[in-house]
Amino acid sequence: MKNNYRLTIPEHWRAMSRVFTALGDEHRQRILLLFDPGERLNVGMIAEVSTLSRSTVSHHLKVLREAGILRSEKIGKEVWYWIDRNWLLIVFGNVMDHIREST
Repeated sequence: MKNNYRLTIPEHWRAMSRVFTALGDEHRQRILLLFDPGERLNVGMIAEVSTLSRSTVSHHLKVLREAGILRSEKIGKEVWYWIDRNWLLIVFGNVMDHIREST
């Protein structure tokens, strides 16, 4: 066992923490499950099929975007969201690397 609990958390672990925190909410998990591969969705589309209000969906999308899970682009009056699969592969790859190194 390492005995220095106060070690600085590496930057890539901070990103991982944000991702796991964002994914810790069941509503955000459900939102992510709505996306088909390569698909872009807007707030209205998600609110239409969920039990959440449009403002609540917007809040969850913001959390997912700030964690890097979603990317977004404003086109006209709508903001379109999509899953940043490359970012998630990096984050989860860091987790897997740590697990491999720990065994």
